Amino acid sequence: MNPRAAVPEFQDYLDHAAARSLTVRRNLPGVLDVRYGNGPLQTLDVFAAPGTGLPVHVFIHGGFWRGLDKDIYSEIAQPIVASDAVAVLVNYDLCPVVSLDDIVQQIVACVSWIHRHAPRYGGDPDRITLSGHSAGAHLAAMALCHDWQADELPGDLIKAVALISGIYDLAQVPLLSVNEEIQLTEEMARRNSVMFAHPRVRCRALVVAGADEPRLWVQQSSDYAQHLIRGGLDAEFLALPNEHHFSITDRLAQAEHPLTRAMLDMIMTSLR
Repeated sequence: MNPRAAVPEFQDYLDHAAARSLTVRRNLPGVLDVRYGNGPLQTLDVFAAPGTGLPVHVFIHGGFWRGLDKDIYSEIAQPIVASDAVAVLVNYDLCPVVSLDDIVQQIVACVSWIHRHAPRYGGDPDRITLSGHSAGAHLAAMALCHDWQADELPGDLIKAVALISGIYDLAQVPLLSVNEEIQLTEEMARRNSVMFAHPRVRCRALVVAGADEPRLWVQQSSDYAQHLIRGGLDAEFLALPNEHHFSITDRLAQAEHPLTRAMLDMIMTSLR
């Protein structure tokens, strides 16, 4: 269940992505480190195409809820902006400084903030889509389970999601060595396992895994896609050949890659 153990050279992938993303931040106009909450890491970056009423796509990074940063993934914004959309990359406070429950609430607060402030950056608040990788995919999936109407927001606030290499059943996490930092209890794991939660938002969902990821990781993605279908969502599972947990996010910076094309199609066809 630990993807880093399956890819010994994982740090090389992260370092190369961070270097490419630094170049993107130097060359692609954006508004960086915008604060959406009071936590030290509750910030986001906005990269927007010219115009108004544009679709808004929000990317949530992974790192087992205890590491990594939005700055590693700025390169993902490039094909989104080139498709005449707004890209928002999100940070959140990390375990063990905060709990997973806290992080979930921060993501809810972030999406709410984006809905309210999207027009400031040329975005349409009624055309918000989400994606996330690894723990970020879990957090995006948690957003599907949130009661947005209870917050006096549209129940269909999220128009589509792309969930990439996510973890959806958290039962094994308390048994892993990384839980020394995550500090997930069995009760918290049950409460935040979207595999057993009813999705409140009905939208299009693309659930993706690398075919070379650990078997149980791929199986969770396949099972979760079926769970969403049973919950009434238009969901599709995609296993990408020759990709693993750390190579798969590289593809999102490649405009012509099938994964990126599928995600861009999801963004641009999001309903008003």
